[in-house]
Amino acid sequence: MEEDIKQQIHYKIKIMDRIKISKTDLEVSRINLGGNVFGWTLDEQQSFKILDTFVGAGFNFIDTADTYSWWVNGKGGQSEIIIGNWMKARGNRKDLVIATKVGSETKEHGFDISKKHILKSVDESLQRLQTDYIDLYYTHFDDEKTPVEETLSAYDEIVKAGKVRYIAASNVSPERLIESFEVAEKNNFPKYVALQPHYNLLERTKYETAYAPLVEKFGLTVFPYWSLAAGFLTGKYRSEADLKKSVRGGSVSKYLNEKGLTVLSALDRVSAKHNSTQATVSLAWLLAQPHIGAPIVSATSESQLQTLFAAPKLKLDSEALEILQRASK
Repeated sequence: MEEDIKQQIHYKIKIMDRIKISKTDLEVSRINLGGNVFGWTLDEQQSFKILDTFVGAGFNFIDTADTYSWWVNGKGGQSEIIIGNWMKARGNRKDLVIATKVGSETKEHGFDISKKHILKSVDESLQRLQTDYIDLYYTHFDDEKTPVEETLSAYDEIVKAGKVRYIAASNVSPERLIESFEVAEKNNFPKYVALQPHYNLLERTKYETAYAPLVEKFGLTVFPYWSLAAGFLTGKYRSEADLKKSVRGGSVSKYLNEKGLTVLSALDRVSAKHNSTQATVSLAWLLAQPHIGAPIVSATSESQLQTLFAAPKLKLDSEALEILQRASK
């Protein structure tokens, strides 16, 4: 039975357009599936279905973290366990690019990118994922106190040990990011190859002013998180009453203002023109921006996945891009 499932999944796979992450040999699909919902709003069986459909459509890039979903049990690990069980059941590890993270806060500890914590956490992630290596390992959050040399020396050790192929950065300040490259160059430590920032049509300023110049300077590939602004850019939240539609409703209330509604109006206009959806257009806008490799997006249903799958195929014209740029300033 298990072998039949593997064959069915393999048979369905279609090779999609892929890009190479800067300064690596990793080729990834233009959508990065977010694993934060696995073990949170989706149980293991539901998660397997989403993962099967994602990979069956030709996509290969999955993002998770050691602390997903710590808000459920206080420590996390559920998402990695589910992905690990799924990869073992399907026998498809070699066909995937798996990204996970270290350094986030839980109820048990604060932000931590000390060498001791990294060396302990990477082994725990490998065990949960049931794999020998992690393709892309992120500094999830900077604790702002561990010396950069210490963090990078830990990465150097686990890269040389074959546990991690490449490292990347998420919530690291511009100053510490610059310092990381300087220290890596001086000590011949691994350098970050990618950046995972908070970036979407409603959150542009910080990335475009503080990080985009560094992305250009250091040749990073960018994988934005909260690409759909916690679901607001799907267009389903347009009033206070709409916030009750999902468990994530409370996190989008800050967008129910003039700017948020202006962006939704622009998305309505562009999606109608292209016979598409607001979510697909939002992701297509991101994909049209410089250095963007693949937006990170989660999905809890087949219909949501189809919306994501459509984004790399949608090429927005200059008029559509201008409408969205103007509305989201």
